[in-house]
Amino acid sequence: MSRYVTQAAVPEQIGEILTLIREHGPNPWNYLPERELTAHLAGIGRGRTQALVALAGKEIVAVVTFEPSDAFHRYQPAGREIAWQGHVGEAVVHRGHRGHGLGSQLLAQAVERMRAMGLREIYIERHEDNEGSAGMMRKAGFQVIDVYDDPRRRVAGSGRTSVSRWLAGD
Repeated sequence: MSRYVTQAAVPEQIGEILTLIREHGPNPWNYLPERELTAHLAGIGRGRTQALVALAGKEIVAVVTFEPSDAFHRYQPAGREIAWQGHVGEAVVHRGHRGHGLGSQLLAQAVERMRAMGLREIYIERHEDNEGSAGMMRKAGFQVIDVYDDPRRRVAGSGRTSVSRWLAGD
């Protein structure tokens, strides 16, 4: 990753991050509703959402967004059902910069940041058929824990969402 510099995103980069996601995130597998995406990224300015970006020169070529969440209680290990979890929202790499491990690298760094926040379980979702995302998640240490029918968000392929978890060891 030596030709790239990674850093925490700042609010002034929200527009460029949104452009990257809009231009290089859409594919048959991704669910990127405009309103939810805009609200999620606005959280960077409020401190709710965090993001890591990879820069090639001054251009943002990859992003991973993440935040504390309480949306995955049903998957929590026994005794931790009400504990806060980490959630990775978006992981997008510019088409011209794929294949260099940027997504996996940023995802691993996001996991480390969430661990530093005291989060022991971190969740990420993808379309069941999205093998590119599946590989990135595996490389970063995530394991699939559930797959379910999700016709509202998954209109292509199997129509199913795969949930993966990274679990800190004790």
